[in-house]
Amino acid sequence: MKKNRITFVEIRDFLNEKGLTLTKKKKNNSFKNSSMYNLSRTFLSSIIIIFIFFISPIFIDFKNEKSSNFKEFENNSKNVFKNTLENKDLKKLSKLDEELIEKYIFEDIFEINDLPNDYVRLSASTIEQLFKDTNYNLEEVRKTKLVKPISLSLLPQEMKKIENTKARKKLFIQIILPLVIKENNNIRLDRRKLFSIINKSNNSNVEKKWLKRKFKQYGVPNNDLSTLKVRMDEIPVSIAIAQAAKETGWGTSRFAQEGNALFGQWTWSGDGIKPTAAEDNTTHKVMRFKILQASVKAYHRNINTHSSYREFRNARAELRDENRELDSLVLSMYLDKYAETGKEYVKILQQIIKQNKLTDFDDAKLLPSSVGLGSLI
Repeated sequence: MKKNRITFVEIRDFLNEKGLTLTKKKKNNSFKNSSMYNLSRTFLSSIIIIFIFFISPIFIDFKNEKSSNFKEFENNSKNVFKNTLENKDLKKLSKLDEELIEKYIFEDIFEINDLPNDYVRLSASTIEQLFKDTNYNLEEVRKTKLVKPISLSLLPQEMKKIENTKARKKLFIQIILPLVIKENNNIRLDRRKLFSIINKSNNSNVEKKWLKRKFKQYGVPNNDLSTLKVRMDEIPVSIAIAQAAKETGWGTSRFAQEGNALFGQWTWSGDGIKPTAAEDNTTHKVMRFKILQASVKAYHRNINTHSSYREFRNARAELRDENRELDSLVLSMYLDKYAETGKEYVKILQQIIKQNKLTDFDDAKLLPSSVGLGSLI
């Protein structure tokens, strides 16, 4: 039996009679109005945002790297000089100072220690005669402010045997004075070169290599020129002599005699002399040097880089900024961390400076041993 099929028209007519309307659902060909399209748009937008966040750091790093050659030696020292002194932009400097690698700071000094040991130790009487023959005496220096360029490599062994305290002090000062001025001259020449470089808009490859070496020698992080300017500076002659006198007992200590150690600097990695009174588990030694000049250079480098003497360097920089002379009695107040006795150590230094009139030598000049040093007089 054949079944009768109900057509769509019949169903529509039936519903119309009942008051109902049946319409065909319009096919939505617009993909834009579909939920799938909205989901696709959201997904695509997310991908774009993620890509932007991913690529931005790479672009910024590339841009910074592109301009680093210029910024590396850009003269911005005037803008950040105050911040450097106040440690606003260099808050991590203290931590970096504590972690300075000794072999980098004193690398050029250790190279001196590697030289052949062919130095002759003169007797005290021979040295005194040498000074007499060259008309080198401290009273003349106080008048003329000129020092003979006599550079001795070793202290005489008879320093302890010189019973006359005044004579022993005089001989010690005569030996140390030219060495300190010589190192200050070296720093002054470097400082002139530094200022010449930072006042240029472009630097040569030779100048960049020189800067790179100085950044390493002075333990300067991030190639910061303002920090290098603060660190690369002289130490008043009177302070250096007073500290050498205090640390060596005017040249009589074992460290001074055996290792040319004028300033009692400690070392954990270099060649050194272990203190007699040190405990068995003590790891530090007193740094040993091949010649006295190396000890003076290491002393300057230590004061100019170690975090313990940051206040000293900042006070010195402020005096420079105000175009004032480097006052040793003022600056010595910031050396209380040089010894465990602290403020008492400072009092002793100032006493040595005053009693021996060492400030008379602060403006003394070393007679030139070469044409290149003539401009320093």
